[in-house]
Amino acid sequence: MTYDNRTEVRRVLIITLLLNIFVMGLKALVGNWTGSLSLLADALHSVTDSANNILGLVAIKFSSPLPDREHPYGHNKFEAVGALGIAAFLGIACFEIVQGTVERILKGGEPVRISPPELWLLLIVLGVNIFVAFYERNVGKRVGSSILIADATHTMSDVWVTISVIGGLIGVWLGYQLLDVLLAFPVALLVFWSGWSVLTENLPWLVDQMAIAPETIHAIAVSVPGVLNCHDIASRGVIGRQVFIEMHLIVDAPDVETAHNITEEVEKQLEQRFHPVRILIHVEPPAYQSESITFETEHR
Repeated sequence: MTYDNRTEVRRVLIITLLLNIFVMGLKALVGNWTGSLSLLADALHSVTDSANNILGLVAIKFSSPLPDREHPYGHNKFEAVGALGIAAFLGIACFEIVQGTVERILKGGEPVRISPPELWLLLIVLGVNIFVAFYERNVGKRVGSSILIADATHTMSDVWVTISVIGGLIGVWLGYQLLDVLLAFPVALLVFWSGWSVLTENLPWLVDQMAIAPETIHAIAVSVPGVLNCHDIASRGVIGRQVFIEMHLIVDAPDVETAHNITEEVEKQLEQRFHPVRILIHVEPPAYQSESITFETEHR
């Protein structure tokens, strides 16, 4: 069974795109008012938020989970590619934050000027970012969208950036000008870690890494009455998003109908455990012998 979540994902991305544009504009405005390079870098980071939303909208247009003639396994990998694009944007943001900070330390610059009204505007920005991050993450987990979860991770990194910038600007307000640049380094590390997390979560899908240990699939299959053994077990995909399972099943069945009923029960058990899942089973007779069988079970 395959669920097409694209309509809801598209709606969430449009809402967050509008909010991110608002946040980006407000950060750039306050950054120009105050002369804060860290805040302008944060505004640049928010540009990647908006770019990620646009990338996500493009990705889901081509990421239908429903199969067609040219893509019999669906189009889910388009969404994973979009998530990797977000990881790339995070890497770019990390580099630009570090570069701007180093330049500020080496070359200096005009002192930063900050006032309480501008700090209050930044608190509004922070509130919007937190809302977007939790909104995207909750919807992403509910509908199983990697693009929303990845974008929420990116937005959460923006939350930490903004918190650090606000902390630095409070320090500047109290007379500690260096805080505006020194806090940018740990922020860059947080951004890098967010990108790395997105990368490691989506690479298994793209490289067809094993999704489920064959021992686990074997144990579920042989627990079904009528199954003698199974072998050549393979799985790929991501649990909770979409999993594909293939196996050869040795069944104790006198006719095709009985063998069919046994495989139906195996598919039902696997579906309940790893939904959503697509399963391909090759049925073999009770006397079948193969060197590829690596699990031993007693005949029922």
